[in-house]
Amino acid sequence: MNTGNNVFYEEVRLQEWKRRSTNNFFELVYIKEGKGKQCINYNYYPYKKGNIFLLPPLKCHSFLLEEPTDFVFLRFTQSFFKQQNTKSSNFENWYKEASFILTNYNQKPGDIIKSVYDKKHIIQLTNIISHELKNGDPSSEEVIRIIMVSILHIVMRNVKIINRDLIGTINKDSKFIEIINYIQENISNPELLKTENIAEKFHISPNYISEFFKKTSGNTLKSYIIKSRLKLVEVRLLNSDFNLNQIADELGFSDASHLTRTFKKHTGLTISEFRNKGDYCLLKIV
Repeated sequence: MNTGNNVFYEEVRLQEWKRRSTNNFFELVYIKEGKGKQCINYNYYPYKKGNIFLLPPLKCHSFLLEEPTDFVFLRFTQSFFKQQNTKSSNFENWYKEASFILTNYNQKPGDIIKSVYDKKHIIQLTNIISHELKNGDPSSEEVIRIIMVSILHIVMRNVKIINRDLIGTINKDSKFIEIINYIQENISNPELLKTENIAEKFHISPNYISEFFKKTSGNTLKSYIIKSRLKLVEVRLLNSDFNLNQIADELGFSDASHLTRTFKKHTGLTISEFRNKGDYCLLKIV
């Protein structure tokens, strides 16, 4: 099932898992019926009816079917984001939310939706998409696009919950968790991420916040912010038409040369080598 020439929705019943084409963003997978095991990077998680998974990009993922399984795949891709036939579509908002999910998802097996109510909402929205596709009304494409935006919001909300809980199991300091969330939510705003501004936001002295962050996380505040930005650089290099000057300006690098030098320092690759490789570097480090 598709809209235009871009397949974004697929509902299929499988007797055994078949290798799928790679996707530089991600796929949301809803299990309508069946049971078995999900595998990401050789980690296994049992699945059953009602599970909703996020398949990360260019990762080793598969399903071991213990019985025939009905899958629904929602594929989030740049080509789908860029189909803007009406004013209600907003590619930039889609792109930023998808990038947030991609750079913050912990890439472990398991149900991505932790809220029971959110899971019900996604299942209902998925059913509406299926109905709209079968209905074939001229307005269906834009209705589906709006629904996909809603699903994206719900997924992003649950990724934040997962990250909060994950950080909480490592370190119980609520201030540190708040700082991490603040950085991720404002990663595209370099002014807000200056040390003195973060310190002011959380009522900590500029000198102490750097010491506090290093002691709590093992990484310097500056290094954490740079690597978080470079993850977004990777997303943009592989999934957008932005040029280096646009990326540098958006993510707080002084110019394209500064971005290029920083990227090579942290990934070991030039921009050209990275694009030719066509695979993530920092994003694949869990």
